[in-house]
Amino acid sequence: MMTDPISDMLTRIRNAQIANKVTVLIPASGIKTAIAKVLKEEGYIEAYSADKESTKPLLEVKLKYHQGQPVISNLKRISRPGLRIYSSADEIPSILGGLGIAIISTSQGIMTDRAARKARVGGEVLCAVS
Repeated sequence: MMTDPISDMLTRIRNAQIANKVTVLIPASGIKTAIAKVLKEEGYIEAYSADKESTKPLLEVKLKYHQGQPVISNLKRISRPGLRIYSSADEIPSILGGLGIAIISTSQGIMTDRAARKARVGGEVLCAVS
């Protein structure tokens, strides 16, 4: 049994980029698919696809590189099962002065820190990407 599937997803992406892999397979879930969608919209990954027909659904993430270097330089879990971090709309952290993103789980779904501020909603700060 896995205690923190989001950390597992982030670690798999981080490790695949260190090994210069093109794609990485991750056990799929709704929240992981939503995180992959945000990463795709923000340009941190090239594509993702969910295979829900097999007995164990998998999420395939195609990583993005620029001049041989991974686009994602830092991928950090903020809120974890042992210490949940919640933030109101006014206190959502800015990552690298706005150059990176924080992924927030809100009542309106998974979104970036900028989208959460614009929608005036707070939530759980899942991770930071830069």
